[in-house]
Amino acid sequence: MNQIELGNSQLNVSQIGLGCMRMNQLSVSQATKIVSLCLDQGINFFDHADIYGDGASEEIFGRALQENSISRNDVIIQTKCGIRKGFYDFSKKHIISSVEGSLQRLGVDYLDCLGLHRPDALVIPEEVAEAFSELNKSGKVKHFGVSNHNPYQIDLLKKYCDQPIEFNQLQYGLMHADIVKSGLNVNNHIDSAIDRDGFVLDYSRIHNMTIQAWSPMQYGFFAGVFVNNEKFPELNQVLNELAEKYQSTASGIAVAWINKHPSDIQTLIGTMNEERIKEFSASTTVSLTKQEWYQLYQAAGNQLL
Repeated sequence: MNQIELGNSQLNVSQIGLGCMRMNQLSVSQATKIVSLCLDQGINFFDHADIYGDGASEEIFGRALQENSISRNDVIIQTKCGIRKGFYDFSKKHIISSVEGSLQRLGVDYLDCLGLHRPDALVIPEEVAEAFSELNKSGKVKHFGVSNHNPYQIDLLKKYCDQPIEFNQLQYGLMHADIVKSGLNVNNHIDSAIDRDGFVLDYSRIHNMTIQAWSPMQYGFFAGVFVNNEKFPELNQVLNELAEKYQSTASGIAVAWINKHPSDIQTLIGTMNEERIKEFSASTTVSLTKQEWYQLYQAAGNQLL
């Protein structure tokens, strides 16, 4: 498993991380098997959020750690906060109370990483800064980041926060390639040239922030997976051809496409299926050529002018 540095944190993390949104659907014994398998495969990074399963995903993960006697030093735990029922909340009070709740459910003394889940339009950045400083000085959170933020939203936080913003979670994959698409179509009067993200990929590279790709196998707004989906025959044909060439799988090639980007994107897989975890883990050994990367990009319905 490839290791990458998370931002400028000097924290080495597996290039594939496990997104734990669906862990609430497992028993503790099942979750224990999944966590152990991930560690065996070299995946040491586990991404949570306080809203996943209304906290149940964190709780089951914490019990799995305890019942399997997994060392805290062997896992890197990230969680996110800010989404509440019906609104978003980046207030100091909510950030701190959310972290306290996550720590209790996870059964740990500290979080390696905390992310702000979705932008709060009513954010008071001074409050975020106070919350980050308090959590960091108390040893409860080591590193900080965001999710689904654009560069100006990040800069607003950075203006006040002493702690670096190390990562940004964004949806990215073959069927969600907008963060590269707009850059490939600069100065063209077509829809693909529309920048909806503030050129966040280039911003992240300039500031050495790690992009964490969430739901990389989905198309549409959680409409389903694109691998082996009859709606995408051209893409799947190329995925399967390359899978045969590299002795991989279509899913493995789809992740290898993300890994190919030189910005060291970290892919968060959300599966709780053991075989799929093995597939994704093996993808880090596949090194696509530049031509193959562009071939997949176009097979996914994107145009090169």
